[in-house]
Amino acid sequence: MSRRRVGRLFAGSAMAALATAVPMRSSVAQTVPFDAQHRAWDALLRAHVAWDAQGVATRVSYSGFARDRLALRAVLDGYATLDQPTYQSMDRAHQLAFLINLYNAATIELILTRYPDLKSIRDLGSVVRSPWKRRFITLFGEQMHLDDIEHRLIRQPGIFDEPRIHFVVNCASVGCPALRPEAIVADRLEAQLEDSTQRFLRDTSRNRFNREENRLEISRLFDWYRGDFERGWRGTASREQFFARYASSLARATEDRARIESTRVRLTFLDYDWSLNNRL
Repeated sequence: MSRRRVGRLFAGSAMAALATAVPMRSSVAQTVPFDAQHRAWDALLRAHVAWDAQGVATRVSYSGFARDRLALRAVLDGYATLDQPTYQSMDRAHQLAFLINLYNAATIELILTRYPDLKSIRDLGSVVRSPWKRRFITLFGEQMHLDDIEHRLIRQPGIFDEPRIHFVVNCASVGCPALRPEAIVADRLEAQLEDSTQRFLRDTSRNRFNREENRLEISRLFDWYRGDFERGWRGTASREQFFARYASSLARATEDRARIESTRVRLTFLDYDWSLNNRL
């Protein structure tokens, strides 16, 4: 199921950077050879994305990205130069970091096609085409859409089998896990995945334990992507086992953590907020 289904039913090794690590606000943008640290994309994120006061969610300055749109397009143009043989020669961490950054940068570009007259990414879709099915991303010499990047490349069984990608792949919505204010990079991939997972699970507006009902009230991501959490990642063969692993993020009280760790808790799913995660 698409990251953006149920409500979404409405509905490259030359990776690029700019000539400087500071995003350009002028009419000139220039690509340079592959930078494994994704410095240009990183600089844009640091300039236009910020954690909230609790450190569990971020707001995105789409107006800032709009001013730096040429710089954003330079990043995407650089990513488009990646060919398949070069991609296949990269190790797993570099491949996954690249795909996550590509997806997130392309999502920002998609939002900008209608910003500021946009309240939700779903507004970019219609009854016949999901916004995640719009072909505008050039990769490996073909035109792809966001679902191609996510499902054909990131989520395809037997390739990465990494459920924590759901906490770093961003859908430009308040209900979605945070877009990190930094690029995903291979040498810190594990730490970034783990940090984003814990931050999302600590957000009680999207995941919380109801002691009286012995119930975990969780994001619908865990419903839409149930299978990703049941493939045996690090010994977790169910969503309940996944939550047991992160009990300390989901609950503060020792008694509540013990209940979650027992895996004998009921699961219910919270409504998903599709509002644009915008800060002006």
